[in-house]
Amino acid sequence: MRIKVPEALTESHVKIDGERGRAWSAGLPALAERYLEEWGLRLDEGPPMHGVVSLVLPVVRDDGTRAALKLQPVTDENATEAPGLRTWAGKGSVLLLDEDPETGTLLLERLDSDRPLSAVPDDVEALKILTELLGRLTAFPAPPGLRRLGDIATEMLADVDRAAAALPREQDRFWLRWAADAVAELVSEPGDRLLHWDLHYDNVLAAEREPWLAIDPKPLAGDPGFDLWPALDNRWEAVVATGDPIKGVLRRFDLMVDGLGLDPARAAGWTLGRLLQNALWDVEDGESELNEVGLVIAEAMRHRQ
Repeated sequence: MRIKVPEALTESHVKIDGERGRAWSAGLPALAERYLEEWGLRLDEGPPMHGVVSLVLPVVRDDGTRAALKLQPVTDENATEAPGLRTWAGKGSVLLLDEDPETGTLLLERLDSDRPLSAVPDDVEALKILTELLGRLTAFPAPPGLRRLGDIATEMLADVDRAAAALPREQDRFWLRWAADAVAELVSEPGDRLLHWDLHYDNVLAAEREPWLAIDPKPLAGDPGFDLWPALDNRWEAVVATGDPIKGVLRRFDLMVDGLGLDPARAAGWTLGRLLQNALWDVEDGESELNEVGLVIAEAMRHRQ
């Protein structure tokens, strides 16, 4: 086989899914060869890229078009990636060129992986670019069949008591229930926009067709306020460098809310929804304290509710 699976990717799959993850990773070269043949592709120069679960190979189509072959196991998160990309049709996002829903394999427009938005040194400039992209993406109504924020929020609220019992610190229990109260006020109006759900600075790459395009969405239907969190907790060193992290978070939040035309109180409530979601995931993974960065963001949101 010509394709070597990065050891870090195999380790990630083992951590997530044990021996089944190891077996899936071991089958990646054969899976890649299958689509190289079926879709008329050849490997291009450059190393394979990977995230936590996916392997991305630089390829060239028969017509000479440069593309990227993305291989990933089908999960609840990435099963909606192709429908979301089809809806956006390249307007702010990477183009979907081909897909196989059965295996989760995607053929994507080739972007410049060496030039992520995180490499833009000016924090405000980077945030303005991300906000503009987010506005373009959330302008689309979500297509049928996606996961819905209302359902996710309802499930989160049902887990709050269990999670609170696993948190020994009183301050953590306070913030967990504060966030849950905010979500409870909004759950009946969850929104219907097409959300990216993971639009941080490394999920925006430079491109030829447009200056910047979003990649790796986990689409769902909901309120755009639920999509602000990744831009608030990424590049955290820039927030700390302001000397007042709460004010630093609020500057980011206000810039995004103004740029997207959102109601600040509603956006703050759904941002607390992301705190709640992250907290529930952390407790499920065995953590007994809430993330300190998340608590700073939660404190900042009190100023906008």
